[in-house]
Amino acid sequence: VVTLTRKRWKHMAAPNITTDPYSGLQMVELSHEWDQRAPSYPGQADIRMVRGVKHSQHGVLAWRTITVMHTGTHMNAPIHLIQKGADLAAILPDTFFGNGAVLDVPKKNWEVITAADLQKAKPEVKEGDIIVIVTGWHHKYSDSLEYYGEAPGLSKDAAEWLVSKKPKMVAIDTPHIDHPLATSMGPHRGGPQMKRLAGEYTKATGLDPKVEHPEWNVAHKMILGAGIPTIEQVGGDVDVVKGKRMTLAATPWKFEHGDACQVRMVAMFDPSGTCRIEPGN
Repeated sequence: VVTLTRKRWKHMAAPNITTDPYSGLQMVELSHEWDQRAPSYPGQADIRMVRGVKHSQHGVLAWRTITVMHTGTHMNAPIHLIQKGADLAAILPDTFFGNGAVLDVPKKNWEVITAADLQKAKPEVKEGDIIVIVTGWHHKYSDSLEYYGEAPGLSKDAAEWLVSKKPKMVAIDTPHIDHPLATSMGPHRGGPQMKRLAGEYTKATGLDPKVEHPEWNVAHKMILGAGIPTIEQVGGDVDVVKGKRMTLAATPWKFEHGDACQVRMVAMFDPSGTCRIEPGN
């Protein structure tokens, strides 16, 4: 059992690994910081935050916030893309905690993540895992054409492979589960939200986006359609744990009819094994 303590948590050998002084449990942050500066998807409003009350005037701090729930590191429930799918409140709590694999799948601008990429990635995925896919795109997290428009994304066969593993959750460090040219960022329904994107893609790759990415959000719809929640925009210190097996946790609000909300995602491991979770080897 993990013991929560009032004693100061301390950093061990690596400055981005935090260790509980009682249990020895080590934790790594997998979330981007979130505030009014967090980038928002093209076509969506920015986060708005004001101090409803403040220390100088009231001796209290409380923020008032208006936001789209799809900003920063966030979880999507099946209802996001699947009519009559489960909302956040309907997802069983044991979904949000468990052992899993943090896959190292480096990708460059506009590349596609295939089933073959996932099969050969380390570590090996086990049935029922929480799966985290790390492409390196979290380093580009920003309000930019490159971050939102040139990201890699999952192919249809990669989504089929993931679903076959019956994971608890699927997470990725890109802004979208799908390739951006398979979303409304490109010439699909509701788009293009990034009007230059299709032309830039063709200029850089010589490919026709309508031929290469003919189906709208095909990977994301397939994963959510299987009842598997997804997390987009994984970040933080995920590089510390890529290529390893971990115990992972990310808990959303109990949000009735909720399609998405921000989450704090954490990887944890215990080198001693006394907490009965993955040792992180």
